[in-house]
Amino acid sequence: MHISIADLADGAADLPLLGPDGGVRDPLAVVELAPAEPGVVERAVRRARECDRILVGVGPGDPRLARALDLTFGPGGRETVAAGDPDGVREAVARNPRASLMLRDVLRATESLPVHAALDVESYAYSALLGGAEFAAWLSLRGPRPLPPEAAEPVVVTRDGDRLSVTLNRPERRNAFGRRLRDALVDALAVAVADKDVTLVLQGAGPAFCSGGDLDEFGTAPDLATAHLVRTRGGAGRLIHRLADRVEVSAHGPCVGAGIELPAFAGRVTARPGTTFRLPEVSMGLIPGAGGTVSIPRRVGRWRTLFMALTGVPVDVGTALAWGLIDEVTAA
Repeated sequence: MHISIADLADGAADLPLLGPDGGVRDPLAVVELAPAEPGVVERAVRRARECDRILVGVGPGDPRLARALDLTFGPGGRETVAAGDPDGVREAVARNPRASLMLRDVLRATESLPVHAALDVESYAYSALLGGAEFAAWLSLRGPRPLPPEAAEPVVVTRDGDRLSVTLNRPERRNAFGRRLRDALVDALAVAVADKDVTLVLQGAGPAFCSGGDLDEFGTAPDLATAHLVRTRGGAGRLIHRLADRVEVSAHGPCVGAGIELPAFAGRVTARPGTTFRLPEVSMGLIPGAGGTVSIPRRVGRWRTLFMALTGVPVDVGTALAWGLIDEVTAA
């Protein structure tokens, strides 16, 4: 669906989203941005804020409309991506429309919520998608896998005075964020919670800081309600946010899914040259589930977060620094 600003103002994107069978119809609309009368822009902004579809603008336009849309390709601020392909975004949305729409809704809903409440909203949506057809299709294509082997020391913690060094220590799995590693990281963070004088530096052993959730554990939760409580009350995101002023993350290599969702909560994130950041969850029929719909938008805005998650395109360190996803590029 391609529409103009005037079309948007007149309700062209407000056609029914669902077909008679419950299938999603035209989940995304591309809005061609061009100069328009102030009254038309104001009506378009109101329509955009209430629209059920993902709205992607193309070209330079009124900043008010860019803020109301879900993403804009063109010059501008946090609401825009300078280089990108709206057709690529549309194709990604068409492959997993329910996950894409739920991601868009979560990003909008959590924008003004406190972090703890926003994490709950993300997790509710994630649990819903775990029971959905798109994730089931991804699991079916992947096929069954054995659970990952246990590790004697998934996280290494050393202390030098008031400095606590925490190293993700499953290099053979590129520090995939599985249950054992998560629990060990939470235990390490609890040390900093108990000792207010401690500063914590989080890093990863091996070729990658963290390659995201351990795919061999996907779909193994005993039930969706328990999975929600584990993600939120037993997860690391809340704690890193709580300790943000005393947490620094040193990232390197491919940082995927949780490998950037959790660091984005920290007060300071550095990365070595060559580091990349990627959110692949929508391609699995899911949304970011380690806090990424909360932590990343607070650094780069909901618009660029949506771009990262819908496309799954790796973001290099230069772009990450320019956007504010990281705070410094450090020497190798």
